[in-house]
Amino acid sequence: MTQILGQNYIGGQRLGAGNVQLHSFDATTGEALPGHFIQATQDEVDAAAKAAGAAYPIYRNLPAARRAEFLEAIADELDALGDDFVSTVCRETALPAGRIQGERGRTSGQMRLFAKVLRRGDFYGARIDRALPDRAPLPRPDLRQFRIAVGPVAVFGASNFPLAFSTAGGDTASALAAGCPVVFKAHSGHMATAEWVADAIMRAAQRTGMPAGVFNMIYGGGVGEWLVKHPAIQAVGFTGSLKGGNALCKMAAQRPQPIPVFAEMSSINPVIILPQALQVRGETIAKELAGSVTLGCGQFCTNPGLIIGLRSADFSAFLQRFTAQMHDQPAQTMLNAGALASYASGLQHLHAHPGVEHLAGNPQQGKQAQPQLFKADVSLLLNGDELLQEEVFGPATIVIEVADQAQLVAALNGLRGQLTATVLGEADELLEYSWLTGLLQEKVGRILLNGYPTGVEVTDTMVHGGPYPATSDARGTSVGTLAIDRFLRPVCFQNYPDALLPEALQDANPLGIARLVDGEHTRTALGN
Repeated sequence: MTQILGQNYIGGQRLGAGNVQLHSFDATTGEALPGHFIQATQDEVDAAAKAAGAAYPIYRNLPAARRAEFLEAIADELDALGDDFVSTVCRETALPAGRIQGERGRTSGQMRLFAKVLRRGDFYGARIDRALPDRAPLPRPDLRQFRIAVGPVAVFGASNFPLAFSTAGGDTASALAAGCPVVFKAHSGHMATAEWVADAIMRAAQRTGMPAGVFNMIYGGGVGEWLVKHPAIQAVGFTGSLKGGNALCKMAAQRPQPIPVFAEMSSINPVIILPQALQVRGETIAKELAGSVTLGCGQFCTNPGLIIGLRSADFSAFLQRFTAQMHDQPAQTMLNAGALASYASGLQHLHAHPGVEHLAGNPQQGKQAQPQLFKADVSLLLNGDELLQEEVFGPATIVIEVADQAQLVAALNGLRGQLTATVLGEADELLEYSWLTGLLQEKVGRILLNGYPTGVEVTDTMVHGGPYPATSDARGTSVGTLAIDRFLRPVCFQNYPDALLPEALQDANPLGIARLVDGEHTRTALGN
């Protein structure tokens, strides 16, 4: 791509009938970047949703191997994007080139991982209970179940991962893998990046013969409501603020036909430091934890926003070291002016709270975010103070000191749902505090021992989700192959002749997939 066209992607065409022009900005200087983007009109949003609806029956009925080829073609197109693309992303987000190159690899990698899921076939969830005509007192009919795509999905991209959680990110990848056409709402913070990636997806769609409307993208503020309320849309994927996620959930629930919203929204990712760990490696923990808090300017979903330790001389010494480490962390440029303003507002609320003490960090001024460290009285958590529960999106964290194990239990019980919780401890004390695992399972989607939550592997086992308000639906994940489950629903066939069944449920098992047959897992064909 040599020039920004800035028009919406609708049914395989570029359309821009609207008269509202939007601009992308250099995140470091604030200057407008070349080109403009045309905000979608309500008619264009309607056309995009209808295009996805028209593509749905064609796309979902394609063999899984065809959809896998499409995902792999997207991955190839992303990998082929050159230095001009990387430069564009860097300018729009202030993220370094190395980070963008790594994130591109993660984005193409998850496309290929979902292609693998499609080829192995477990996503079908095929189950067969053969007829029992002689069962008394009543015979059992032949029952067979598999899963199909729910329908067109609206996806809202995240600002903090312009590739991995955006246009071709995890929500788009898992929806396309499930057989769901996508209407993507481009994030206003990186619209040029979105255009590069959307072009790559469209080239892959054309190269693999996908139906027009399999992927659509619209620009603009305020267009999301039209999209979520459109009757063709059957599910929503969102990564962003608690306020934004709640608004989408409300819209979706109030439709004539309510639909699910899978929103990843807010998490403070508590880190619990046990006493022996502080004795053995308190200085190392202070350094590593400061790095995790400020990694990516604190703009990861999993940056540690709350640190809990038991009162002791070792904890006091650790806190001094940690304060010094946080004081030495450099200021960084945030993703955009909006993120910086939100960060400054969050810091103001902490500074103004009588139960919160400021320990480290230069005054917030200028165009860069200054790392900050606060200490809060445990009573705020015990008494349900909401300020302590609210994510401050940026390089800041809060330390809490608890008196004993009983107070630690009470403090953790006071937490709302989180994406992650981390426990730092030595081998012996991890056994002593093994009860933490049971408690934390009720609060989070991922529990870490002796690591740091920043850095999310894309694998079959990863869970990037958790109880509300971390997500709107704790039963899913937005990272890892289990993410496909959000966009599938089960269908049961009763007393169907073999020739009319989907291949995944036919006696001969032509797909060669693993199935649950009469309560036993098998890949074999069924006998007569």
